[in-house]
Amino acid sequence: MITNQQLFDRAQKFIPGGVNSPVRAFRSVGGTPRFITRGQGPRVWDVEGKEYIDYVCSWGPLLHGHAHPSVIKAVQAVAERGLSFGAPTALEVEFAEKLNQLMPSLEQVRLTSSGTEATMSAIRLARGFTGRSYIVKFEGCYHGHGDALLVKAGSGALTFGQPDSGGVPAELAAQTLVLEYNHIGQVEELFATQGDRIAAVIVEPVAGNMNMVLPKPGFLSRLRELTTAHGALLIFDEVMTGFRVALGGAQSLFGIHPDLTTLGKVIGGGMPLAAFGGRRDVMQYLAPVGPVYQAGTLSGNPVAVTAGLVNLHLAGENGVYDRLGDMTRAVTEGIVDIARTQGFAMSTCSLGGMFGLYFRETLPSNLTQVMESDKLTFNTFFQGMLEEGVYFAPSAFEAGFVSTVHTSVELDQTLTAAERVLKQMR
Repeated sequence: MITNQQLFDRAQKFIPGGVNSPVRAFRSVGGTPRFITRGQGPRVWDVEGKEYIDYVCSWGPLLHGHAHPSVIKAVQAVAERGLSFGAPTALEVEFAEKLNQLMPSLEQVRLTSSGTEATMSAIRLARGFTGRSYIVKFEGCYHGHGDALLVKAGSGALTFGQPDSGGVPAELAAQTLVLEYNHIGQVEELFATQGDRIAAVIVEPVAGNMNMVLPKPGFLSRLRELTTAHGALLIFDEVMTGFRVALGGAQSLFGIHPDLTTLGKVIGGGMPLAAFGGRRDVMQYLAPVGPVYQAGTLSGNPVAVTAGLVNLHLAGENGVYDRLGDMTRAVTEGIVDIARTQGFAMSTCSLGGMFGLYFRETLPSNLTQVMESDKLTFNTFFQGMLEEGVYFAPSAFEAGFVSTVHTSVELDQTLTAAERVLKQMR
């Protein structure tokens, strides 16, 4: 039998870092990545045959768990007719109609193959529509690996951004202004001085890439007011939250209509599928009807779109998000109760099937506070839970996910494992 370590050693010879996405390398938590061979429902199995309860869910897309029978059946049927045509299909029209129906802020959408592609295209569109160059983003919010968005804050609160990755020109990074998440005063000050040069504000309405951080009351609504007043666009990056926290995304929970929305993950249910959309007048700036170019050979791929349609149909069944929210709270609040009983400072938050766990007394509201969490304690907890057969995200700075097929069985096993691990850590 091949082991995880043997595969990892082999992978590092041919793939940078041995992985095709950095966080999979376990660099943050230490140890050897698990190479997964199959998944079923809320569980996965690695190459050594070990079984895990999965709270990564492919980093969010698997709202209905692994290999859902309805999804697999539909995908198999459409795949038999061809994998890609490079031409329009009725399925992509049906899918676009479905997205517009479920998210009222969407009047038109354009399908892409990844969340990065969607956010990159939305930024270009916002610049083309407004004729402005500056983009505002927030520390700790990740919007894919497009050059303009791999930017960190400068030395002062309102300074121009600096490259957060090699290969990003400083001149390009300077077009992105980086502020503190949940600090509306910084946004107001920036718009007072630079408002006529800002094309768009892009934000995760619920941050999920510095662990999960909720917006403060009034933060999102004030962003809406400021962008409207200054003629800038408001972009909600709902690649993670879309159909994960609610059927209409985070925007439906907070009652905000952004000008543009980016989607991914859940809408493909594990297949490479994403989208961006919004106001009709803005979307009409896209080629072939407008001057902003965007294209993709595999955009609207019939197999991916089919998976998406089935996933959204399942998400629309009665009571799905109520049950999902109840299960997510039961798991996370149960773990926190156990941790506090054992003397650990721990806190949690969740919406729908998305959650954050922190080894700190109170919930953070920005990246600085997130970084104050006890990372070493998290790493010990992560490794202990992994050994117990519970698979959390291999980083203290990533959100976690529960699927609609997690049950009381997984809940009980998770809490039993957490109690054993936390007692050993005490």
